[in-house]
Amino acid sequence: MSEPETLDPFKLPHPPIVEAVVDIDCDLPPGLDFAMVEEAMGDALKDHYPVRRKRLVHEAKMDLKEGEQPKLTARHGLAAVQFVAEDEKQIVQARPAGFSFNRLGPYGSFDEYLPEIERCWAVFVEVVRPVQVRKLGLRYINRIPIPLEHGTVNLADYLRVSPNLPEGSGLQFADFFHQHRAGDPKTGNKVNIILASQPQDDGCLPLLLDIEVFRDERLEPAPLEKWRESIEQLRSLKNHIFEHSLTQKCLNLFQ
Repeated sequence: MSEPETLDPFKLPHPPIVEAVVDIDCDLPPGLDFAMVEEAMGDALKDHYPVRRKRLVHEAKMDLKEGEQPKLTARHGLAAVQFVAEDEKQIVQARPAGFSFNRLGPYGSFDEYLPEIERCWAVFVEVVRPVQVRKLGLRYINRIPIPLEHGTVNLADYLRVSPNLPEGSGLQFADFFHQHRAGDPKTGNKVNIILASQPQDDGCLPLLLDIEVFRDERLEPAPLEKWRESIEQLRSLKNHIFEHSLTQKCLNLFQ
């Protein structure tokens, strides 16, 4: 397959990405045997992903009714079967809700990983036989080390979109967690953005900028190249959000 033309040229020489995820949510066949999935996908991917893991989920729920004792129920289940590269930088996941491809830093470019994502998705489709695709999504988690000056920082020097305290209050942030969601009515694309501070580290204030872009779909399972236009739209939107959430002074940290 020839290399597709990239629609969005935005790229940093040293991106602050600590994890990038491609999520394809699907309806799976009823009663799917995940032990079979683990065995079959593990055999198909073992040359590049020799390590197998299970990710489990544990949920607790408390029902409160007037005049009755609280009832606590717990649910334990499988969140994903994971196939992990030897260097632990790439993970392929078969989930009860679909397929994921995780790339941990250092991160090159989406075009660099796309052939491998397509190959792993094809293995998932062959083994699992998903009934329908429901969502296409990209998620990028960035760690941005903001340098401190005399133990403080003016966030406005680095962030175009940032939390603010009431003017004249004399307060200083101890930490913050800011989340917002939005949608594009023209394309149907949606975004979920989280900006959060982390404890100071080696003269810096690390910030996490977590950008998830996705679109709800109803698609027949197919090779990824059939959805390239939608994927490139999501990629371009993610890049736009990242670029326009940070000032040039901040972007210069990654040149």
